Amino acid sequence: MTESLFPAAARLRNSPSAIALVLLLVSAATILGALGFEHIGGYEPCALCLEQRWPYYVGVPVAFAAWLSIALAAPRWLAGLLLALFAGLMLYGFGLAIYHSGVEWGFWAGPASCAPAGGVPGSAGAMLQSLQAGVHGPSCTEATWRLLGLSFAGWNAIVSALLVAGAALAFRRLYGSSSASQ
Repeated sequence: MTESLFPAAARLRNSPSAIALVLLLVSAATILGALGFEHIGGYEPCALCLEQRWPYYVGVPVAFAAWLSIALAAPRWLAGLLLALFAGLMLYGFGLAIYHSGVEWGFWAGPASCAPAGGVPGSAGAMLQSLQAGVHGPSCTEATWRLLGLSFAGWNAIVSALLVAGAALAFRRLYGSSSASQ
């Protein structure tokens, strides 16, 4: 019934290429959103926030390569490998996001120190000045923003989980019936 109401959604759900494109767009939008909140919105990320970005920094090019390999009809094993790699990266990101969320809610202890997010000072003099001024990055234990009760880390856990599920769906469609594959 829903397929007759939304034929485009049914085609999207059955096309590995379309799913891979959605994975690329969502992962790129997620990291661009995080960078936008930092550079435009003024939200300084903590050390765990910065660590959660790495699966996206690596995952966006992998998602692009997966989409391209499907779109260009490259060997199926290559697309499958790239989708599996993307799923693994997002699963790692999901774990980091759950860990960070748990630290924010006080469910478990965070890292021994939350390094300043501003990066390493350029010289020993700059480091000494920042130490004397008491400059430090935000704490990993305090959420700087929440929407519907979830912090950036909580929303990242949801997005990461959806990306893992999407990559699994694309993989399944890629290796599914002959009408749904390449």
